[in-house]
Amino acid sequence: MAATEDTQFPCVLNIEVPFPTPRLASIALKTLQVDKELSPLVQRKFSIGNSNKGAANGDVGGNILQIEYKATTNRMLRVAVNSFMDSLNLVLEVMQELDTDVIATKDTTA
Repeated sequence: MAATEDTQFPCVLNIEVPFPTPRLASIALKTLQVDKELSPLVQRKFSIGNSNKGAANGDVGGNILQIEYKATTNRMLRVAVNSFMDSLNLVLEVMQELDTDVIATKDTTA
């Protein structure tokens, strides 16, 4: 399938964020897609994809959060992605603090 270039939104960035489980990827998707893009000069599309590895614990579904950004200029793309990265960071910090299948193992000596 050939990709067609969008002349209205020529600047494109695809981001893939792997999660340990499909459940965590789904939580991140549902949390992040609530906030709509404020600028009409930027479009964003979320999806969940599968990793190349088989699910070790029997989880069904994808564990890769995929985000496609399209913008009219590189500057608008950068501003939108920076804002998204701040939101993603917050979601990951909350998951690490409050979720049972944490992203990284907590230091138990603290």
